[in-house]
Amino acid sequence: MTDTTAADATRPSADQTPAKPATRPARPHFSSGPCAKPPGYDPAKLATDVLGRSHRSKLGKQRLQYCIDLMREMLRLPDTHRIGIVPGSDTGAYEMAMWTMLGARPVTALAWESFGEGWVTDVVKQLKIDPNVIRADYGQLPDLNQVDWSNDVLFTWNGTTSGVRVPNGDWIADDREGLSFADATSGVFAYDLPWDRIDVATFSWQKVLGGEGAHGVLILGPRAVERLESYTPAWPLPKVFRLVSKGKLSEGIFKGETINTPSMLAVEDAIWSLEWAKSLGEGGLIARSDANAAALDWIVAERDWLGHLAGDEASRSKTSVCLTVAGADEALIKKMVSLLEAEGAAFDIAGYRDAPPGLRIWCGATVDTADIEALGPWLDWAYASANA
Repeated sequence: MTDTTAADATRPSADQTPAKPATRPARPHFSSGPCAKPPGYDPAKLATDVLGRSHRSKLGKQRLQYCIDLMREMLRLPDTHRIGIVPGSDTGAYEMAMWTMLGARPVTALAWESFGEGWVTDVVKQLKIDPNVIRADYGQLPDLNQVDWSNDVLFTWNGTTSGVRVPNGDWIADDREGLSFADATSGVFAYDLPWDRIDVATFSWQKVLGGEGAHGVLILGPRAVERLESYTPAWPLPKVFRLVSKGKLSEGIFKGETINTPSMLAVEDAIWSLEWAKSLGEGGLIARSDANAAALDWIVAERDWLGHLAGDEASRSKTSVCLTVAGADEALIKKMVSLLEAEGAAFDIAGYRDAPPGLRIWCGATVDTADIEALGPWLDWAYASANA
């Protein structure tokens, strides 16, 4: 890491705009989705035998099943949980879960960022359910002790747009009567998740794996399967949401027989990323995310004009890290981001459009720690230049 003296030299001052730093991040891809590709990624390295073949061919189903098997291995997911590749990215997977399983019990929805609020909107306006909503402002986590586990509970494990996450799974009751629905799209692979406490989880390849968009992953625990086989929603279900046939779970969905046609190119892209993750060894993805978050924490700590939107370190994201900028409004952030992009120093680091004006820097496993470290002086330069 840069020593304190060097960091002081690049901090903005009231009377001088610092010179452009000499070193740029080698890969300035800090977007929170789609995220940076893994180090060493090259499309030419992808297996292509399956391209142009039917996803229902023997080879197509083998590759889809292999992708599922790799996800199970890397997540250390027990055999009790099923994994399915579904359409519509994380959003499609979570909508599928809500539309097929909600309505059997009362619902509690936790919302502390835009996607949590989106699930509330869908439950209320589309499914016509009146949930108990527990909210918190951006940067904060609601009181998890308020959750009534006789209800089905909807929540985001890691709030991509707020930088706030649940600290662990201890708040999820072992003896819960309702189901736990975790939107874990920027949490899966970056944290060691307690699968015995998660009944439904969703994510997309485009976050921690740096994969392509459009495909979601749906994980079902045994209690979720029981719900699907014992409960029929009152509303019609679109074809792409149907997980049950003749009262039984459509098991083929969780063995590579997708509901609709997937992009086999995107599947091969995900397989490449999963094989890279496997090469890191057990815990390798988590270790890389932790190192990146620690490097960014150091940058923030050394600058009085930068801060974390999530004030509580225990509930601060280690992937989608949201930062406050002293005196910032939307125009200042836009100018900083434009300057950094023009210099090829950082791409796509503006905070989410519904969040308070600030920066959002992806620290997931596909980012190299050296690039996070190189970003600090460039943030100084952009802040000083935008204020000049």
